[in-house]
Amino acid sequence: MSLPNHFDLVAADGLARTGRLTTPHGVVRTPAFMPVGTAGAMKGMHWREVRDAGTDIVLGNTYHLMLRPGAERIAALGGLQSFTGWNGPMLTDSGGFQVMSLAQLRKVSESAVTFRSHIDGASLELSPERAIEVQLLLGSDIAMQLDECVRLPAERGDIERAMQLSLRWGERSKRAFETAPPGHMLFGIAQGGDVAELRRASARGMVDTGFHGYAIGGLAVGEPQSVMLAMIEEVAPILPQDRPRYLMGVGTPEDLLEAVARGIDMFDCVMPTRNGRHGVAYTRFGQVNLRNARHADDPRPLDEESPWPSARTCARAYLHHLVKSGETLGAMLLSEINIAYYQHLMQGMRDAIAQGAFASFRDRTRADWAKGDIAPR
Repeated sequence: MSLPNHFDLVAADGLARTGRLTTPHGVVRTPAFMPVGTAGAMKGMHWREVRDAGTDIVLGNTYHLMLRPGAERIAALGGLQSFTGWNGPMLTDSGGFQVMSLAQLRKVSESAVTFRSHIDGASLELSPERAIEVQLLLGSDIAMQLDECVRLPAERGDIERAMQLSLRWGERSKRAFETAPPGHMLFGIAQGGDVAELRRASARGMVDTGFHGYAIGGLAVGEPQSVMLAMIEEVAPILPQDRPRYLMGVGTPEDLLEAVARGIDMFDCVMPTRNGRHGVAYTRFGQVNLRNARHADDPRPLDEESPWPSARTCARAYLHHLVKSGETLGAMLLSEINIAYYQHLMQGMRDAIAQGAFASFRDRTRADWAKGDIAPR
């Protein structure tokens, strides 16, 4: 069954694309970066700051939300957007990543994944059908099929078994999604690890099933960046041109720039907020580790030309003090600065693609990163 398309491709420059994805809660401009609010909250940030930074869409997690506070409870309270106060587009992961990250607490069978809750040890089952049911209860604009993600490196046999299982689960997820309200979307997920042949087979099988959008999963899980980019080059040409493409769990600013150059439209990653909580800032001139002693007497801001006020006005010496003192404000400021930088980077890519100038934007951005953090005069 062919699914309706909600994605409009606005412009392309080489393989890089910019477009608009229309959801029940608003339009998402692509390429898009989705900050991760796993349990319905952005660590260290208010939703207002997330929105003001230029974010169109955020991510929540099926596994964590079904455990606490519970999908049925969220549904009774009006759905995830009403419950959290985000009131914008939201994508929910299916729980497939936890099949990998909680490997010691789960058992995979053809029918489902059985987890032992990391909260209280209770047993719970997550099938493709239950994963879709939970996401429909949450009311997410974009739901993901349940898949099995394998940490790399892995044996080919293990990779192929998980890939084939994910294809079968994709078909079951699509059937379960038939009751979804109009306008809501389901994305399939291509697996296949670092084996090009399996990646291509997974992509073809996923396209044959047919989804609103297509994700590439199981990357940035232990393989070098060169392998990740090579797998994107294998998969992207197989995916429909008129549907959004989502690279899951990625990544660094360089990862985003290079993946967009290869035709990817959507991303999510915990890195900007997680690294912000550990004293790392992302700037036009690369990463700045505010834990380093050389910042203790530096009165300069992180970037006096940044569009984000905290990056323009907070002295490095003050940020260093907050980080070294363990003050919560340090983690909050660096998290918002990082999300703002990521969104500024995405806006720069969207503008460059629309103007047919992506190659020069890419070269200029990489050149700025190569300069590194500039020492005080």
